[in-house]
Amino acid sequence: MLQTLTIRNYAIIDHLDLEFGPGLNVLTGETGAGKSIILDALNAILGGRIESAMVRGGAPRALIDAVFDVGGSSDLAAFLGKMGFALEDDLLLLSREITAAGKSSARIGGRPATIAQLKAVGDWLVDLHGQHEHQSLLSVPRHLDILDEWGGKEVIALRGQVAEAYHHRVRLERERAELETSARERAHLIDLYQFQIHEIAEAGLTPGEEEEIVGEARRLANAQRLAEIAATVASALSGEERTGALEALGAAARCLEEGAALDDRLTPLTETLNAARYELEEAARDLARYQDEIEFNPERLQHLEERLELIRNLKRKYGDTIEEILEYHRQTADRLDALMNSEVRGQELDAAIAAAVERLNALCDQLSERRRLLAADFAATVLSELGDLAMEKTRFEAQIEIGEPTAKGRDRVEFVIAANPGEPLRPLARIASGGEISRVMLAIKSAMARQEPLPTMVFDEIDVGVGGRTATVIGQKLSALARAAQVICITHLPQIASRGDTHLYIEKQVIGDRTTVALIPLSAQERVQEIARMLGGDQSNETVMKLAEEMLQTR
Repeated sequence: MLQTLTIRNYAIIDHLDLEFGPGLNVLTGETGAGKSIILDALNAILGGRIESAMVRGGAPRALIDAVFDVGGSSDLAAFLGKMGFALEDDLLLLSREITAAGKSSARIGGRPATIAQLKAVGDWLVDLHGQHEHQSLLSVPRHLDILDEWGGKEVIALRGQVAEAYHHRVRLERERAELETSARERAHLIDLYQFQIHEIAEAGLTPGEEEEIVGEARRLANAQRLAEIAATVASALSGEERTGALEALGAAARCLEEGAALDDRLTPLTETLNAARYELEEAARDLARYQDEIEFNPERLQHLEERLELIRNLKRKYGDTIEEILEYHRQTADRLDALMNSEVRGQELDAAIAAAVERLNALCDQLSERRRLLAADFAATVLSELGDLAMEKTRFEAQIEIGEPTAKGRDRVEFVIAANPGEPLRPLARIASGGEISRVMLAIKSAMARQEPLPTMVFDEIDVGVGGRTATVIGQKLSALARAAQVICITHLPQIASRGDTHLYIEKQVIGDRTTVALIPLSAQERVQEIARMLGGDQSNETVMKLAEEMLQTR
């Protein structure tokens, strides 16, 4: 269950620490006090969308932390382990941060995590019913997902097999369609591929060849200038009549040697000059060898330039480098082989497609049969829940129509209802009463909780559009639901708020020139006053206060 939720610098919230207990937790307060902002923050910590606009004005970032007690959930522990996360003392810490610049980050158990991982973990922890989930219930494609979720792990696993089989069939059919080009187009492609393969193969390209050719061509094209440079340097090193650097350096070294005999402080300088003379002599020998190797070969230069032009032409057609050209050659050879053997491959694909279709149909049949059985049980369970919600004369069905196979099977599921005796079954979208929609939603949630409830269920104004007796039965149902899972509910109705095991009051405050949200855990007496306020009376009205006390006592 959710133990604590800490929110900092989120929307108008400065700093808020919420502690939740087991059973039914109710959040009440005036309209616009910030209750739904709290659930927005909870949704963000569960991997929901969060925008930089939600960072409190003037703050560098918004931070949200949630601590969950997940003791006894070995499946969740295993799931976390697969992703590289671990529990500590059966507690799981989730963290979410978004900066004013829009950068978002997340942590699971103190370790960096992706938003996708955060959402995957959140799906194990909380079932969050927001104010707009009525619309998702009215979306017919969602009905199929609800029925499958009701079916549990076995149905979800079977649906996964159907999806895999469907995508396998699609891949095979796509390959077959690509193979079924016209004979003329196939012949054209064969000619084109054969020409391209021959052109590249005939060039005999070698990786790294272009760089070597460019270097050699540059040397051949500048042979005359290189010879002149070598001659000039050789003259500077070994010029005649004591003008060369070597002769001058030798004379200087001999002179210093004479001086070193008179003053040993000159000895290091003598050694330095001698070392330099030896280096220059080695350079002179290397330069002589270089002069001998200079090649004047116009024919070789022309050959290299023609080779470079060939490479440039191939690069214009097949790739930016020799390596890319050779890779294009390999891929084109594979395409040519596929075209040359298209008839054989076509026969193989036809057989594979037939087998894929047979497997997909068999899996779809299994899934459809399972759904037909589920639909009856699901409808009966929802009707039982609706009976508890003062809709005992309602008829409800999960109708199934068979269509073409998809990744979800071949079934189209739609929930239909007749809220009053004598009325025909109609799609949920045609129910006009918001109170009826709320009760149907709660009935479905309660039915789902019978199967495998998530540790925490959250309802944001499930009571919208209802009152009176309906509000009372919804409060009773939420209280019953809270015996199977932790329930957190934002409500404006005293019939629901009075049944809470934990009651938190949310109010908007202005401190200085800034608006913020404050949280007040209510004591027993404060709860009486809050229920009285929700009843529409004031604390001076003894009748209202007595009614509030009675509502709290009878919960």
